[in-house]
Amino acid sequence: MKSNISLLVLVMMFCWSGCTEHETRDKEGLLLAIEAFNKAFQESDLVTLDAMTTENYRHTNGNSKSFGKEDWFSYLEKRDARIQSGSLEVMGYQMDEMEVELYGNTAIVTGRIIVVQAEHGETQTNAYRITNIWINDDGNWKRAGFHDGKIE
Repeated sequence: MKSNISLLVLVMMFCWSGCTEHETRDKEGLLLAIEAFNKAFQESDLVTLDAMTTENYRHTNGNSKSFGKEDWFSYLEKRDARIQSGSLEVMGYQMDEMEVELYGNTAIVTGRIIVVQAEHGETQTNAYRITNIWINDDGNWKRAGFHDGKIE
């Protein structure tokens, strides 16, 4: 329930300055998609992540060159193996400070991600500034691009 209230408040804030009914629905759908995507990432739900990324997906971390969906999923599979073995536990994956700009069927989303995880018994909290590109593909929002930079 708290999540739905937060979502409603976010949509109201984004559309305060005169969104059309269509834009409001698009933003609501996008915010729900982002929430589902982040939950799937935290829980290592690779099936959901696959369905929610475009085939030509591009991923860039602050310390690497851009790479495609196949390479990102290779990373996700290794990460999933660490989660399944218990050597990695993702205790939190929270996105805040979010801003959304719609451009037709495309959206640019910026924000901050806070990740809390334990690896080999040692808990770490890291923060990242992110930019995501989302595409509305026949009513389904899919992430097409990602970039992050670690906040020191």
